Amino acid sequence: MKKLRRKIAANLSGSVGSFLLHGFICLLFRTMRITFIGREIVSEVVERGEGFIGIFWHGRMLLIPFIYPGSVMHVLISIHRDGEIIANVMKRFGFSLVRGSSKKGGSAALREMLHLLKEGKDLAITPDGPKGPVEVLKPGVAEAARLSGKAVIPVTFSASPCIRATSWDRFMIPYPFSRGVLYVGDPVRYEKGEDMEAFRLRIEAALRHVNERADEMVGRTK
Repeated sequence: MKKLRRKIAANLSGSVGSFLLHGFICLLFRTMRITFIGREIVSEVVERGEGFIGIFWHGRMLLIPFIYPGSVMHVLISIHRDGEIIANVMKRFGFSLVRGSSKKGGSAALREMLHLLKEGKDLAITPDGPKGPVEVLKPGVAEAARLSGKAVIPVTFSASPCIRATSWDRFMIPYPFSRGVLYVGDPVRYEKGEDMEAFRLRIEAALRHVNERADEMVGRTK
């Protein structure tokens, strides 16, 4: 079974697999009744060229690319087999990549992210990836926000009806023609002198809040 999974992952991470996955995501999006909430928050930051850190849970990433109005987004992708699949699909959306995670390549990735943020670039991070714990924000986002002075913007996606996978992140896959919500919350910024754990928890709470609001809008229950 493990060999079969590895073979499937290898096929999906290739050019043909990423082409098919990208096409599936775009087709699915076009069939759905999507409501955008708070998209102007991202648009305004992008127009000002400030640079920001967009965050969303790993299991809610499928349609997140459609909420970004800018031209250059840098996405933090982990260095592992599943990360290759995501990386190649993100490239097809026109996004650039930063490779690394809390367990592998983390220091180099943080340095690159800080460099990009100081240049006013936009970043996207799944702060519970690459392997969880599910919907628990790792401290790297808070550290990047503190050191760069940039805003953290919580983003989420919800749909009903949908499938929740049995994977660690309970990956959300909406049915065609289902109702969906792409929801952007208010920016969260580091306050000078703030305890880092308190800041991390504040960011996590903001992301949980937008999840709850998006789920409510489509009538989802836990």
